[in-house]
Amino acid sequence: MPINQNLSRQYSGLELFAKGVVEGFLTGLHRSPYHGFSVEFSEHRSYNSGESTKNVDWKLYGKTDRLYVKKYEEETNLRCQLVIDNSSSMYFPVDGGNRALGQRNKMDFSIHAAAAFMQLLKTQRDASGLSIYNEKLELHLPAKVANSHLQLMTQKLDELIDSKPTIAKSTNTVQALHEIAEKIPRRSLVILFSDFFDGSKGTEELFLALQHLRHNHHEIIIFNVTDKQFEYDLAFENRPHTFVDMETGEKVNLNPIQLKTHYQKATQAFEKELKIRCGQFQIDYNLIDIQEGFSPLFLAYLAKRARMIR
Repeated sequence: MPINQNLSRQYSGLELFAKGVVEGFLTGLHRSPYHGFSVEFSEHRSYNSGESTKNVDWKLYGKTDRLYVKKYEEETNLRCQLVIDNSSSMYFPVDGGNRALGQRNKMDFSIHAAAAFMQLLKTQRDASGLSIYNEKLELHLPAKVANSHLQLMTQKLDELIDSKPTIAKSTNTVQALHEIAEKIPRRSLVILFSDFFDGSKGTEELFLALQHLRHNHHEIIIFNVTDKQFEYDLAFENRPHTFVDMETGEKVNLNPIQLKTHYQKATQAFEKELKIRCGQFQIDYNLIDIQEGFSPLFLAYLAKRARMIR
């Protein structure tokens, strides 16, 4: 099933630089925030008869008696790399719910959110890129503004949303972030969608990888995508269930009500550590319930963008 374009495009017309609180974010946004671009001189090329003379370098003409046109390189306001965790646990809940009602699994939600961000960035004339990983970095498309590039990213998201969940597709967020940190040039905004179910690495290694991105002067927004009803509240019937670890295939039979208190304490402790450590590294950390829609993601993005352009 292809991406629901009505969902992904609902923010494409968002006039970020003309409405409400967004107007306060404009201060200092390059030389021309409403046009989205500044330009840097790149090189000269020969003038072609009949074309506009507005970019002719007349000083060079005076020296050489030949017509040359200045070529410029477009510089976007922002380069944003969208990073999606494609491990097995991201396909919870497995049935995916009713997409028309906004009930989707974590992967489906993350893909639609990424598509919506692409539309939003396109509206702003900002560059967007896409990275997808599980045990390894499966795809890395660097940030660009070309329509052909946006079409390619949409195609890759379409392919991803059509993929079937498989057991034992684990996560190596640490390795993926180190690779991405080496691949992204200049200062960029990195938006990460993950559920952080990575049993092979500890939080210390995770934050070393995030620190690698920060050391390279990248801004980071983390969206910890969850299905709060089941993954945090354990809202299961009061009876024995068979639970399957989607990343290892391991099974356990138990009544979730019996360990609910202990489980929630452990979950809250992990969540608290993530939040505190992200705060120390000036990383925007956001716990997102996939049933609450996309608005919390965009509010976090706008807040981060405001800080970046001050």
